[in-house]
Amino acid sequence: MNILFVSSEVEDIAKTGGLADVAKALPVSFNKMGHDVRIITPFYQVSKSVENAQTVLTDVELHAGNLTYKYNVKQITLHGITVYLVDYPAYFDRKGIYSEGYDAYDDNGERYAFFSMAALHLTQLLEFKPDIIHCNDWHTGLIPLYLKKHWYDNPYLASAKTVLSVHNGAFQGVFHLDSVPILQKSGIDHEDVHHGLVNYLKIAVKYATKIVAVSPSYAKELQTDLGSHHMGDVFRSRSHDMHGIINGCDYSQWDPETDPEIPSQYSVENMNGKAFCKANLQQHSHLPVDGDIPLIGMVCRITDQKGFGYLLPILENILHHNVQVVMIGTGDPQLVSQIQAISERHRNKFYFLHDFNLSFSHLITAGSDYFLMPSLFEPCGLNQMYSLAYGTLPIVRAVGGLKDTVVDLEADPVNANGFVFDRPDSEALLNCVRKALLFYHEYPQTFDVIRKKAMQTKFDWYNSALEYEALYKSII
Repeated sequence: MNILFVSSEVEDIAKTGGLADVAKALPVSFNKMGHDVRIITPFYQVSKSVENAQTVLTDVELHAGNLTYKYNVKQITLHGITVYLVDYPAYFDRKGIYSEGYDAYDDNGERYAFFSMAALHLTQLLEFKPDIIHCNDWHTGLIPLYLKKHWYDNPYLASAKTVLSVHNGAFQGVFHLDSVPILQKSGIDHEDVHHGLVNYLKIAVKYATKIVAVSPSYAKELQTDLGSHHMGDVFRSRSHDMHGIINGCDYSQWDPETDPEIPSQYSVENMNGKAFCKANLQQHSHLPVDGDIPLIGMVCRITDQKGFGYLLPILENILHHNVQVVMIGTGDPQLVSQIQAISERHRNKFYFLHDFNLSFSHLITAGSDYFLMPSLFEPCGLNQMYSLAYGTLPIVRAVGGLKDTVVDLEADPVNANGFVFDRPDSEALLNCVRKALLFYHEYPQTFDVIRKKAMQTKFDWYNSALEYEALYKSII
């Protein structure tokens, strides 16, 4: 098949989250399966791996009504895949991708409406006839609309089907129509405008051929009022076209046997290196170096989505136990301030680094005994997969991809690889953490057995790609 993968970010080029991981790993898997897959993404100021990029098209004119946009196209090869970068400095030559600091760019609606149209325009210029156009989140949400309303008779696009991946339905791309000139000029039905606002994700769900949530549980949650981010009716109206496919994990980067970011590699057969990593983590975190104290790690964005609303009220209760906690992340300034205050009060037990540091994130994953992800919602989640691979047992809430990948010790002792709680509240979280700490202290041999079982739990991208391939074939 000819597959066009359109994404606002791609790992190794530009990344803010899990979307970028998928936008690299899934096309790489398709390529290995023999499909002709191309990626289109913006050329940002912060783009990496573009030193040898070729400019393949210059001063291309894109028309929308009486508006004309002139852009260039660069090309690189990434892991054997051709990547086209849409170069329009007025929209993408900025310090950030979507924002600077914590404030989103005011013209994001226009930026990604243009990018979506340019992606379709580019297929014709390159004479690439896609069978599937794979869209990702709201940033590419207008592609199904453009395709159905404006490009349906184009020889390169007429037979193309669209698949929309919903990586995080909380981010929907809601903009006032007045702030999106290209959308005004290209024409949009009044039924897709509500009180002067356009919702890119809602439009994508309405017009895409198929919709895929990034885990089976998240696909179900999106069709409920509680888990749909106020789009339950829209998702339910497309229930027969919705699917849930769990993301894979890139074990080439997250494998304790080969990881260059950790001070000592280890494996299921030889776990000695994990104890060394723990001691190294304690030392770097200015905590007492003691292998008998259970250590809980967290690597996350500091946002309400990650469960801080019910973690922070009981964090000091957790720290009253014989435990150490190491956390790294950036995000909401108010939450960060609260975390820093708690850390200062418990310096001998709790270390918080307000930063994003890949090496330290790997060290936390390898050196911790438990990995805490008490998310309010989690479409898929990757950190729990990483922690499993490193024998660091996840403590998670039964939601989204966490529910699909972590098996609770109490619920299923035979297949257990972590600890799971249900209710999104402080009491449920505190009880779950206490169970994990008690288990660590009272059943060390069983803990080691489950730790090794966790390391053998794999979520391979190839299996996920097979599911996507079957979905593609069903619609073309």
